[in-house]
Amino acid sequence: MKKSSVNLLRTEGFASFSASLTAILVGLMIGFLVLLASNPTQAAGGFSAILTGGISSRKNMGQVLYFATPLIMTGLSVGFANKTGLFNIGASGQFIAGAFAAVYVGVRWTFLPGALHWMTALLAAMLMGALWGIIPGLLKVACNVNVVISCIMMNYIGMHTVNNLVTNTVFDSLNNQSQKVAASAVLPKMGLDLVFRDNTRASSANVGIFIAILASVLIYVILQKTKFGYELKASGYNSDACRYAGMNEKRNVVCSMAIAGALAGLGGALLYLAGSGKCIEVVDILAPEGFNGIPVALLALNNPLGVLLSGLFIAYLKVGGDQMQLYNFVPEIIDIIISVIIYFSAFALLFRGIIQSGLKRGGRDSGTQTVGEPPAVIKKGGIGQ
Repeated sequence: MKKSSVNLLRTEGFASFSASLTAILVGLMIGFLVLLASNPTQAAGGFSAILTGGISSRKNMGQVLYFATPLIMTGLSVGFANKTGLFNIGASGQFIAGAFAAVYVGVRWTFLPGALHWMTALLAAMLMGALWGIIPGLLKVACNVNVVISCIMMNYIGMHTVNNLVTNTVFDSLNNQSQKVAASAVLPKMGLDLVFRDNTRASSANVGIFIAILASVLIYVILQKTKFGYELKASGYNSDACRYAGMNEKRNVVCSMAIAGALAGLGGALLYLAGSGKCIEVVDILAPEGFNGIPVALLALNNPLGVLLSGLFIAYLKVGGDQMQLYNFVPEIIDIIISVIIYFSAFALLFRGIIQSGLKRGGRDSGTQTVGEPPAVIKKGGIGQ
């Protein structure tokens, strides 16, 4: 094997990818066993539907993009916060708060012309999501309140507040949900409705998937290529060293939570402005999209580009699961299988540790450099290597 290929196998990125892939394969194997236990005669057909349902038609391919969009955004929210040493379990509250802001602008601000309407709705969602994320950040830096506890509280506050606001501002009493947004607030299809359709049935794919891709790339660049991103990560990993280096640790915590909240809020807007007919329902249930972002980030090991792929993967399984009814499986079966895969994705870090240990042993045997790079040294007054 060439030296360049050997070095590639020993990189941290390869170890992370291998760990996530291992978790997925193990989860799928357990999922197949669940199908066997549920209906042995149809297990093979049902499992095949899971693996191929997402590409069985052009409409299904478009639905994968549609379902993946909010998952990618909430996954980015959770993953970004994790990269900066904060566990943002409040993505659900940020998601629904941003969704309400977008829907309110979409319903009431009809005086805005054309594309300016949906763009303003997206901006309003980001601002509301950022506000919902800032509050736990401020409580952390001002009163040393645990971010997890305050985020959980903000989830429920967000749910009940949005229910009350919807009821008093944009309520459709006949359906117990928010009103549909104006046509000018619906996200443009960018021709995706023509590409991903079957005869007269079009998918709900829209420009939102491109926004999600752009957000993934942008967050990756911020975290990996900028001084600002380095300081955010450093504040989470070692706050004492950051203070010694002259960084504003409290500002970084607040900025991290604000950005994470804005991402989740944008995800809410992209879902409810998609023109799929989905509206905010007035129910006492936390938005599941926020919690689904946790396993998406976990499966990607918090890598922004990995979140893009894991969000698409989870959405692919969801669309494939809808095809399982052809094999006499109830729709809830796919939720069980996804849960199993998500459960095993929690072991991705363990798998990565095992892979890295094996690669390190191989590196010592061959006398070459092993996985990872030397950690940066934080110096007084600046950042250096």
